[in-house]
Amino acid sequence: MSTGVLDTALCKALACRYPIIQTAMGWVATPELVAGTCNAGGFGFLAAATSRPEQAEADIRKVATLTEQPFGVNFLMEQPGADQIVDSIIRHGVRAASYSRSPRREFIDKFKAAGILCIPTVGAAKHAEKAVQLGADIIVAQGGEGGGHTGIVPTSLLLPQVVAAVDVPVVAAGGFHSGQGLVAALAYGATGIAMGTRFLLTAESPVPEATAQRYFAASVTDVPVTTQVDGLPQRVVRNELVTELESSSSPALLLRALRSALAYRKLTGASLSELLSAALALQKNDKLTRSQMLMAANAPILIKRAMVEGVPSEGVLPSGQVTGVIDDRPTCASLIARIMNEAEQTLARLAVR
Repeated sequence: MSTGVLDTALCKALACRYPIIQTAMGWVATPELVAGTCNAGGFGFLAAATSRPEQAEADIRKVATLTEQPFGVNFLMEQPGADQIVDSIIRHGVRAASYSRSPRREFIDKFKAAGILCIPTVGAAKHAEKAVQLGADIIVAQGGEGGGHTGIVPTSLLLPQVVAAVDVPVVAAGGFHSGQGLVAALAYGATGIAMGTRFLLTAESPVPEATAQRYFAASVTDVPVTTQVDGLPQRVVRNELVTELESSSSPALLLRALRSALAYRKLTGASLSELLSAALALQKNDKLTRSQMLMAANAPILIKRAMVEGVPSEGVLPSGQVTGVIDDRPTCASLIARIMNEAEQTLARLAVR
């Protein structure tokens, strides 16, 4: 077990060795990646936001066969079949559930009653306060450098605001990849770090090599925020598809959204009424416009094209700006060991006892 400064409240709460969380990236946070993270001493979240309930159940079971360590599950509380996924999480005694958009009090109450930690991701101090009011046990504060859906406030400014606003452990996300970053997060008052892009580029990640190479080729200035994927600000690696989307007309974007909605319906097995219910929940809770609501299905379908099918030029590549400083694909074990060694060395250099 890590000792001293690095043995934080996060380690105790999640029963993991090191204060490092692997976030739940869609199509990427598979049972193999989650288990690789957990077996290396970190804490991994399984991605279930695009899963049918039966697939989520099977994936939870598979993680449990690959590791004896605790792990978490991420899902969208408005997705079709969310109630069944909640039941699976509780039935298998998963350690934690993570979510971001449209939190539902009844689901949070069920998790709390079952002793499952609730760990939402936020991009503003006011959202952190609301999340704690709803029952959050730990907050992940993601700064604007983070990948996928993100805010505009840099991690260095957001993190101390969130730490000051809530009385639960806070985890820093957005721009982390090293032991120096871990120490910096702790100095700001966080109890650990959460990383997505850094774990996306590991040996256990299922990302095809052609797609990984597009990440390696990107600089920190090649990862803009766009609203043309699903109507919400999303940080992605600029590629041919993003350039096309940003120059498309409104009718062309609408047509693509309708195609994505049909593909999403087939993928999830959801009925039209379930999709409509989910879309209306998004519109109400996230205050989306009608066009944003119609575009919501774009992200999972277009991300799948790059992450599963291995055609990065035709898919979306969610990414933090940190991809511009990543140039290797280590195992989870070697990555986490490296980060912890760097953290220890940094603390020694700073003469922290």
